[in-house]
Amino acid sequence: MSEYQYYEFCAVDRPLDRGQLAALRAISTRAHITATNFTNSYQWGDLKADPRTLVERYFDAHLYLTNWGTHRLIVKLPAALLPIETAASYTAGDRASAHTHDGSTLIDWSSDDENGTDEDDWDDGSGHLAALIGIRSELAAGDPRPLYLGWLAALPSLRDPDTVTEPPVPTGLTTLTGPQQALADFLRVDPHLLNAARNSTPAATVRNDQQLAQWVAALPAADKDRILLRLAQQGATGEGSDLLHRYRRSHPSPASAQPRTAAALLKAANGLRPSTNGDLW
Repeated sequence: MSEYQYYEFCAVDRPLDRGQLAALRAISTRAHITATNFTNSYQWGDLKADPRTLVERYFDAHLYLTNWGTHRLIVKLPAALLPIETAASYTAGDRASAHTHDGSTLIDWSSDDENGTDEDDWDDGSGHLAALIGIRSELAAGDPRPLYLGWLAALPSLRDPDTVTEPPVPTGLTTLTGPQQALADFLRVDPHLLNAARNSTPAATVRNDQQLAQWVAALPAADKDRILLRLAQQGATGEGSDLLHRYRRSHPSPASAQPRTAAALLKAANGLRPSTNGDLW
């Protein structure tokens, strides 16, 4: 097979309506399209649409994979849950970017492997987005670890890493969740670079359930009424993430060590690498 491209899109917050399904079918006559998913692969030709635009209009996540080594993941969240200022602080070069559209924040991560994919290690792309979609809920709940992993993945491609300063280091880098480990694998985060980053990671904070209960009890009555009404009307699954996001915002993690430059992190990663392996930078 000389060329292979895999595209998958996922709608999480709301299903696609008939008009949206018709618009997507006009883009591709052979794609597998449901109210929550769009999947297609190409051995010749390409998708007749811009993936970022499709996410802006219809979807909450997009995954792209090729047999020449390109991996890409786009995640969209309401800006109220992921402010652009937070997302932008974890951008680096053209491999980890963020922008806003119509009240949403979009994170766009990508990774390239110049060696491509061996035929003996074939990966058709299916299953990756299912393993990664949990990242969206984690970001909605205020967990910045996915953002930091995306930033780490971009470092080896930076032209001038001396000018790039480390963003806030989140707690819990030593205990990644399943979706976070899947993200690190998909974006090819170098394990030595991740270990170097962990050297100044604040200790993970264990959530105090009694403290959480006291915080919930102290919420304004109007907030509680709004949450209960949404649950009764819609079974709103996002309310739990919204509450955790507010809780984390009111109980910030311990401050990390002095921020490092990207160059310093890359140098530290090279120091952890066996001498038989090549340097990242």
